[in-house]
Amino acid sequence: MKKMNYVAGTAFLILALLAMPAFAAWTRQGVKGRETVRTRKRGGTPMSDLAAVDYSRLDIPEVLMVLFHPRREWEAPASGSRFGDVLIPVEEGASIGGRFHVAEKSNPNILFFHGNGEIVSDYDDLGPLYNRLGINFLAVDYRGYGRSTGKPTVSSMMRDCHAIFDYVKNWLKENGCTGPLVVMGRSLGSASAIELAASHPDGIGGLVVESGFAYSEPLLKLLGADMRSLGHGREDEFGNLAKIRKIEKPLLVIHAERDHIIPFSDGQALYEASPSSDKTILKIPGANHNDIFARGLSEYMAMMKSFTVRLRAR
Repeated sequence: MKKMNYVAGTAFLILALLAMPAFAAWTRQGVKGRETVRTRKRGGTPMSDLAAVDYSRLDIPEVLMVLFHPRREWEAPASGSRFGDVLIPVEEGASIGGRFHVAEKSNPNILFFHGNGEIVSDYDDLGPLYNRLGINFLAVDYRGYGRSTGKPTVSSMMRDCHAIFDYVKNWLKENGCTGPLVVMGRSLGSASAIELAASHPDGIGGLVVESGFAYSEPLLKLLGADMRSLGHGREDEFGNLAKIRKIEKPLLVIHAERDHIIPFSDGQALYEASPSSDKTILKIPGANHNDIFARGLSEYMAMMKSFTVRLRAR
């Protein structure tokens, strides 16, 4: 079974890059310290009608066992950590863990949905790097991952992202964070990010898709679930291509040239389907699905900075 994970083992590379004068020259000043905060209250903004968010055809053991690889977060954050932990209520008795790396209240904010083998604490080294670029980084888990409750299913993942979005919008408002909100998804997380961008066009400033899939059938088959043999014949069970055709907000697509799990052609298809007049695609040369950051850290983060700076100027 394949997991889509690339964060572990890159901390040394990030620290080395931060020490390089050429990189430091275009980053902002270091992260300002802030206390670790636990936010319990959920905001009361109206949510989308979630009755139509039904992916039960994918909530079968043959799919769930290969699509999700949850693991718990057992270690407590280090003393003096510069982030805020949140527990986001998504329905009665269910909550999703998040980790918010916020440096400046006026910064652009990225709501980030990770890959299927990752948890938010895997991004503890990357959050400060985003902060140095003048970006607040808000990473969230799925059910059963990290500190979240429950067990993951496709339907719950796709419904929960709406509750998470509403919560984050209220959290930013209540905490005086005024920068634009960008939704971003990596790999499996691209489904949540595209879903939100299509459903809440007036609530976001832009969309970032990293290693995202346009067609779910070949991805699921590679992971070990042959949908046609299971009686399903849809090329894209998630509807990512159809959804992205509705999204006119600024778009950034980042994809590895030699991605062995989700081919570069998927990223290209999403880019070409987008009607946005402000869209960019970044190919990371020589990289695959799991070493995209290690091979293309400088280009990746430079493009993230450029994208958010443009949003801020709009």
